[in-house]
Amino acid sequence: MNARSSVGRLAPSPTGILHLGHARSFLLAWWHARAEGGRIVLRMEDLDEGRVKPGMAEACVRDLAWLGLDWDGPVIVQSEGQAAIDAAVMELLDAGRAYPCVCSRKEIEAAQSAPHAGQEKGRYPGTCRGRWRTIAEAERASGRPAAVRFVVEPGAIELEDGIAGRFASDPWTEVGDFPIARRAGAAAYQLAVVVDDGRAGVTDVVRGDDLLSSTARQWLLQRALGLPHPRWFHAPLVVDAEGRRLAKRSDDLSLAELRARGVAAQSVVAWVARRSGFAGAEPAPASTFSRAFTLKNVPRAPVVLDRAALAELVGER
Repeated sequence: MNARSSVGRLAPSPTGILHLGHARSFLLAWWHARAEGGRIVLRMEDLDEGRVKPGMAEACVRDLAWLGLDWDGPVIVQSEGQAAIDAAVMELLDAGRAYPCVCSRKEIEAAQSAPHAGQEKGRYPGTCRGRWRTIAEAERASGRPAAVRFVVEPGAIELEDGIAGRFASDPWTEVGDFPIARRAGAAAYQLAVVVDDGRAGVTDVVRGDDLLSSTARQWLLQRALGLPHPRWFHAPLVVDAEGRRLAKRSDDLSLAELRARGVAAQSVVAWVARRSGFAGAEPAPASTFSRAFTLKNVPRAPVVLDRAALAELVGER
């Protein structure tokens, strides 16, 4: 790919505080984009209105700037692009690639309790597939608000990931027909990120490997909408001593708390760098590492944040 044409993205969600795991993911994405000589956009993923917390969007921007990260162009606010997402939903409905679904969560859970052979528990069984073509028809006939699901056909999809390597995923057996719009018209995550990446011209997606399982679903949506497929890079997460991924409720590991304890941004950058291909890295601005950075040197094992690792970070104040 022409380095000048590459476009990456930082995509925080203002549903909670940013922690060390987020810092690593965003630094990797930023280093990769700058090493490629490309652009990087900042998108605030605020569509989940029920979980968005007041002031968190501003806090995310503040934390990213504190780390020394910049971006090209104004901040993209996901909710401001709702019209484009709605248009994609209608395009898929009109093409027969999606359908309205009026199943309640309780009904879906009851159906999921006895999956068919070869299908995973948690998979949507396709109850509403083929019943109605339009949302209005489904809601009129059922007396319920309708969500919208994407039609998934059987068959595994093989994809190449720049960190995880080649992998196969079969959305048909794993999740079945998945939601692309929730009730009341709110877009579901999978479609929202696909539409937004397409609008921004994103060519390189660098994120945590907890989202590796979403990749095949997003690939299917890109194909159905005629959008180009980006290059994927899924990095292992930062986990605690018990192997659990960090949560936004982990206040003691948040960037804001580390900053309040006197930990310098350059120390956080160096801590991440030492675990991302730069052995022996000393505290320095984020830009110091971008020229020589390559995702090929990112370890394939999770980063363990145990007492020793935290002491290493806090000790560099």
